[in-house]
Amino acid sequence: MNLFTRPARPDQATPPALIRMRATATGLLVAMAVVFLAARALDDVHPAVGFVRAFAEAAMVGGLADWFAVTALFRHPLGLPIPHTAIIPRNKDRIGDNLAAFLRDNFLVPGVVARRMRRLDLASSAGRWLASPSSGDGRLRRGAGRLAADVLEAFDQKRLGGMVKHTIGQRLRALDIAPLLGQALDAAMLKDRHLPLLNGIIRWAGQTLSANEHIIRAMVHERAGSIMRWTGLDETLANKIIDGLDQMLVDMADDPGHPLRAKAEEGLAKLAFDLQFDDAMRLRVEALKLEIIDNPAMQNWLDGLWESARHALLRVARDPSAGRHGKLGEALQQLGTTLQEDARLRATINRFVRRAAVGTAADYGDAIVRLVSETIRSWDAQTITRRVENAVGRDLQFIRINGTIVGGLVGLVIHSVDIAL
Repeated sequence: MNLFTRPARPDQATPPALIRMRATATGLLVAMAVVFLAARALDDVHPAVGFVRAFAEAAMVGGLADWFAVTALFRHPLGLPIPHTAIIPRNKDRIGDNLAAFLRDNFLVPGVVARRMRRLDLASSAGRWLASPSSGDGRLRRGAGRLAADVLEAFDQKRLGGMVKHTIGQRLRALDIAPLLGQALDAAMLKDRHLPLLNGIIRWAGQTLSANEHIIRAMVHERAGSIMRWTGLDETLANKIIDGLDQMLVDMADDPGHPLRAKAEEGLAKLAFDLQFDDAMRLRVEALKLEIIDNPAMQNWLDGLWESARHALLRVARDPSAGRHGKLGEALQQLGTTLQEDARLRATINRFVRRAAVGTAADYGDAIVRLVSETIRSWDAQTITRRVENAVGRDLQFIRINGTIVGGLVGLVIHSVDIAL
């Protein structure tokens, strides 16, 4: 291969099947021409040769007409600028707009999506597959996995990751977190689930006190008078303070009815109430939430969260059988069984999927239509010609073959009628 020749991209290379069909159609046309010339030369040998000649002649006409029609779709036949040829390259923008309009009018209308989704029971299908994934078509599963992996890798990861991070950020910003925290704290205190947290705080306070005794001693020493320092009473006072604090924390840890524990629980109860009903507290929590979301460390964490999820999805997509092993596989199988047995859960999931699909069509339908139209408009004439021809060219070569054969049969009929008359 010439080093200065750019190799064709995989989506622009002519498929071998198309090359074979094109050679077959052209070969049949050439064969009809050879038969016609031979029959014309032997026309006086036998009356039957006239039928062969008529068949071959009409077959040539039909084959040439269909060759012209098929070629005119994609390019100028023989390079001649004949009017109404090279139809696809000349009208690629209109084709893109019409295709986008077709998608919008037939697939991305919320009402149409809702009707189609209402007929589907995706939850049952997912439940059957999750409960017994080995019963499905392995080739289909592997093919779908490879397709999912290819699609995931084909996306612009920077833009896709930004979209995911932006979506998560929007959901967090829209979430009124203060009442949720208050309700969670109320529920925890109702069932004494806050006690391990409170005990942990007491233990942490004890460890902190033990690790920072020197700070307390230094504070007492600095604030004590010269007489106390000279007599060593500052050290005695510091020891008393440390021992008193330490004993207080020990008593709080050992006595569930300790007054300070009661004060702490009273404070937690007030915090839970304020989180739910105090506007000033809710505004402070909201401001803190926004500050955390906008923090660069939080943004980096969201980036890492998306990358971890993407790599996990790619691993499962490339090796679907790996997801069936271990705890994850057991959980998925249990979910499949539950979906098959719980009609209310299936109805809920189907309703959620239907609403999500309808919402996507309503919110992003126009954007998808514009994406299709703008993408086709951005292609040059050669690219769209090559892609469309690669997609449907093999079937169009069948049209050439059929035109050659049908033309020959019509010629045969006309010749027979002519002789009969």
